Amino acid sequence: MTKKTTPEQMDEDQTLDLALRPKRWEEYIGQEKVKRNIRIIIEAAEKRGDKAPEHMLFHGNSGLGKTTLAYLMAKEMKTGIRITSGPAVKKAGELAAILTNLSEGDILFIDEIHRLNKVCEEMIYPVLEEFNLNLVVGNGPMARTVDLKIPQFTLIGATTQLALLSGPLRNRFGATFRLEPYSQKEIEKIVKRSADLLGVEIDKESIKKIAERSRFTPRVANRLLKRVRDFAQVKKDGKVTPEITDTAFKNLNVDKKGLESGDINILNTLIEKFDGGPAGLKALAAASNERQDTILEIYEPYLVQIDFIKRTSRGRVATKKAYDHLNKSYD
Repeated sequence: MTKKTTPEQMDEDQTLDLALRPKRWEEYIGQEKVKRNIRIIIEAAEKRGDKAPEHMLFHGNSGLGKTTLAYLMAKEMKTGIRITSGPAVKKAGELAAILTNLSEGDILFIDEIHRLNKVCEEMIYPVLEEFNLNLVVGNGPMARTVDLKIPQFTLIGATTQLALLSGPLRNRFGATFRLEPYSQKEIEKIVKRSADLLGVEIDKESIKKIAERSRFTPRVANRLLKRVRDFAQVKKDGKVTPEITDTAFKNLNVDKKGLESGDINILNTLIEKFDGGPAGLKALAAASNERQDTILEIYEPYLVQIDFIKRTSRGRVATKKAYDHLNKSYD
């Protein structure tokens, strides 16, 4: 049976996500080297009198804080920010509308920029280099080119698949930053901060249990905290204890490594249908009834990170750690 999510619940989750997002650099836990370099770029641009810092590219797994960094940059620069994504910009006219509505010094954040279609990508090249937008007006013999001057702005591109970004586009960014998975201690600090903001009473052991299952990702940690809080409010008068935390994770089917049903499905498919591999992405997707991009962007990065899957030239292979975790015999 499918559980429906009401608009009120969706609005509440979105409101909570915004409330938990750091508002100042000091509140942003982790990614110290990236933060330091970004602030240096901003300060240097201000000292030179530049109207906008160089374009920047953020890459790394989803949920590591790429969008939050863009918001913090806008606040630091005291400027506006426009948020969109590669899949959302389907036509050249849509991209032109976004660009022509920017003000000088603004930030344009394009999430999943590797999924920007080819026409829009090529259209943005002269904009990034010269802030000049070339538009073709009309069709056939009556077509003509119109050049529009775009206010100087900073493009921040974010991607979970750096290898899928074309060379010409990648080379037009002045700085590229990789966001790394967080440490256990950093995630524990994030969970504690989020619990305080939500007014949740929680002990150190429960914080540790949530952090261990967070995939070392703030977004996942906050999501798990909110679900554990729900169980605590129903079962324990709102207080989060280790017992309530274990009960919540058991009901949510989240194991001690943070694996959920989708992850287990991928591992079981690889082990049971392909004898542990190697298996190509297309074959694995078909056998597991999952989309290829879902495996690439959601499941595989974490399974590779914890050494449950290895990528080889012949395909994906399940490791002994994966067999042991699932209590399966490894021959």
